[in-house]
Amino acid sequence: MFLLSFDIEEFDMPFEYGKNISFEDQITISVTGTRIILDLLAKHNLKATFFSTVVFAQNAPEIILRIKNEGHELASHTYYHSKFEVAHLLSSKLELQKLSGLPVNGFRMPRMMPVPESEIAAAGYTYNSSINPTWLPGRYNNLHVSRTYFKLENVWQLPASVSPMFRIPLFWLSFHNFPLAIYKYLIKRTYKKDGYVNIYFHPWEFSDLTDTERFGFPGYVSKNSGKAMEKRMDDLMSWITSQKYKCETINTFMSGLK
Repeated sequence: MFLLSFDIEEFDMPFEYGKNISFEDQITISVTGTRIILDLLAKHNLKATFFSTVVFAQNAPEIILRIKNEGHELASHTYYHSKFEVAHLLSSKLELQKLSGLPVNGFRMPRMMPVPESEIAAAGYTYNSSINPTWLPGRYNNLHVSRTYFKLENVWQLPASVSPMFRIPLFWLSFHNFPLAIYKYLIKRTYKKDGYVNIYFHPWEFSDLTDTERFGFPGYVSKNSGKAMEKRMDDLMSWITSQKYKCETINTFMSGLK
């Protein structure tokens, strides 16, 4: 199973680099990018999971409606992207269900930060996809964590995919910086070993992020953003189809686990 997911949120990442960005621009950039993603998924007839903050969903009702009408999954990315309380686990789930009319079974913490599994279970989630089982300097060291899905506190854990050898992460930064041929090779090796691949992206990657005065991003973040990202994602989705990988929502995949 090929599991594509997208974290749809307020685009607040420039704050991490000492830049200011208005709330209106945060939402506009993410809405524009999510439209591109949905159009590409429709073009290639693929399904995906969208982890949304409540704040984004409240400010982008047409996006939430498209996710519902086009058969994708909506999951929780908590209430706010840059502010978290344990109570937001349940409140975000309930509010997203109210806004969308869809069940919300999955959770992903912003920036893949840890959350007590007992609290995730108490909020009624069936799976948590908040682990990157690798080492990223200054962010986290999860080399001790299983590369593949496992159960904890009665909640399925679905780590982001990393390669079998050396645990090379296959998330969005790798997609931007690796040659596509190398990225696809790592995907194939991982899929063959694990029987599935779980990779994630963000809608703001589809905006041109090279304006350092506006965003402050280093080259490894802004590389292949904007139109280049759209082209690469189109290529990836076409390749997924050509490889005959079945692309479904995370919830569909997790519900089949025993």
